[in-house]
Amino acid sequence: MLQNKIYQNFIIEILKTILIILFGLSLIAFTVRAVNFLDLIVENGYNITTYFKYCLLNIFGVAPKFIPLSFLLALLIFIHKHKTDSEFVILWTSGVKKIQLVNILFLASILVVVLYLIFSTFITPLALNKSRQILSNDDFSSFLPTIRTQQFSDSFKGFTFIVEKKQENSMQNIFLHDKGNNLKNLSSNISETNETTITAARGVLEEKKLFLFNGQIISGKSNTKNEIIKFEQLTIDLSNLSTTTIKKPKVQETSTVKLLSCIFFENDRNSNFCNKDFKKEILPVLNRRMIMPFYIPVISLICALLLIKSNKFYFNRISIFIYSFSLLLFTELAIRYTGINLVMLSFYLILPFIFFIFLYFLLIFNFSKENKNL
Repeated sequence: MLQNKIYQNFIIEILKTILIILFGLSLIAFTVRAVNFLDLIVENGYNITTYFKYCLLNIFGVAPKFIPLSFLLALLIFIHKHKTDSEFVILWTSGVKKIQLVNILFLASILVVVLYLIFSTFITPLALNKSRQILSNDDFSSFLPTIRTQQFSDSFKGFTFIVEKKQENSMQNIFLHDKGNNLKNLSSNISETNETTITAARGVLEEKKLFLFNGQIISGKSNTKNEIIKFEQLTIDLSNLSTTTIKKPKVQETSTVKLLSCIFFENDRNSNFCNKDFKKEILPVLNRRMIMPFYIPVISLICALLLIKSNKFYFNRISIFIYSFSLLLFTELAIRYTGINLVMLSFYLILPFIFFIFLYFLLIFNFSKENKNL
């Protein structure tokens, strides 16, 4: 009964350490990513509310990636702490076998695998898909943040602009070039116009309307005579512009069920989403979500090598960390090739089980050898 209580405390301690490390790593990565997402405001003119919603939903895409590393660090901290405090020695002398502690570490890894699978398979794709929908449903709120002096901006589809000077919402020496027919209504011949260039000496921006003064409109098709219209004042409605932000969900933002249907159901393979090269993108994503978590129990057994009583350098703390980190690095690098190479795919699928069997019997062998030498 006492041993069960100790084992429960061990599992709780490991899980708490994982959560603390995971929170710290995710917070750092989220901060960096949130800074990169500022382009949504500066480049694409989205409002702050949309920006924060998008950032918060992307937390679910950041955190799961750090679960394996957090588990590795938590186990190393746990084992080092209890070895330093001689708590494990008390357990061995009280009759607890080392393989029992290995089983506890393995049980903790299974709980982490379940957590990883819940996030990677269901929560993360749903949250990322929702974040993409926010960008699709919300239009840009202001044209002003996208304007930068003496620098071309192409934040909107088929629409390029540059201003020489800008002070608040007033601008000087403005150049606009539209090749997406956003301004075709400014031409006298709408049916033939596909490019429009506007220059103006001065302009004022109010919300999504641009007021231009003293300029000219040059419109017409390429390789034809252009139409030139001079104006003293011109009002342009910018609400029809569309940002260059990707609004269609990426593979990483697609539900696991839809990805699996592309693999196993012939009818879905003929859809626009499941094209002929779908395996090259979908298989790595599915392997990341559903196969990579099974490398976590292998990490627990590698860390359990620290329980072996040995002075050899390949069983010390630094070596164990190198083994584990190398395995995590391999899983990240190799997973990219699982969609284009059948041998790599098969190898990636069976490798965690081979590692697990090998390491578990290696631990049993060394522990039994220690018992014989007592």
